[in-house]
Amino acid sequence: MTVKINVKGPIISNDDKWIYDMFGMTATAPNDVIDALPTDGSDVEVDVNSNGGLVDSGSEIYTALKSYSGKVTVNVVGMAASAASLIAMAGNPTRISPVGQIMIHNVSAGVFGDYREQAKASDVLKQSSEAIANAYHLKTGLSMDDLLAKMDEETYLNADKAKELGFVDEIMFDEEPELDLVADNGSGLLPRTAIEKVKELMDSKTNGTPIAKTIKPRELSGNEIKQIAEAVVEQLNRKPERTEDTFNPFAF
Repeated sequence: MTVKINVKGPIISNDDKWIYDMFGMTATAPNDVIDALPTDGSDVEVDVNSNGGLVDSGSEIYTALKSYSGKVTVNVVGMAASAASLIAMAGNPTRISPVGQIMIHNVSAGVFGDYREQAKASDVLKQSSEAIANAYHLKTGLSMDDLLAKMDEETYLNADKAKELGFVDEIMFDEEPELDLVADNGSGLLPRTAIEKVKELMDSKTNGTPIAKTIKPRELSGNEIKQIAEAVVEQLNRKPERTEDTFNPFAF
């Protein structure tokens, strides 16, 4: 049984979670994920839709998912930005909705102090950004220089770009039918749609028995072939019946 875990809303600390809960605000703390991981190594699916939050909390969730003994599938169902993009890198596989996005940028913080404290904070921020880039590098195989440049620019990736660069492994619902490559010049090859329709007809039942099982293999006559072809054409040309329930003028 696959266990579903949500990573939604801001990524926060365990200590602050009770405040968000008190106000009924969606948020995700490390313990929300860690406590939801099964003890038997069952498959896990993590749905991510978050604009990010605390780096330390994101890192803890990422590490917990990477360390988990079972299969971890991460689904980017909306936005995976900043700290949430780090969590998305823990999937094997990581998938993204066709309308999902990933955003990567540098770590930021507000610091009060003189030039020495500001310089130290700058160095800490740079190292923190490099640490996050390590997770991107492990997932994508892109060079650190390339990744850090993308983080400098605050890069947004749609589904196609995220897959192209290796931030995700799959685009959800992307199940296009396999193409039949053909070199044909009137060979008599039946169209794939016709073949599938014949299979559908053969799988249908008569008196509870599949039609295919009632037919004994033999050579068909020309008239029988013509009848089958006409039946297939009729099925292919048949328009689906419309009912009032299928029309919704307000659907988007």
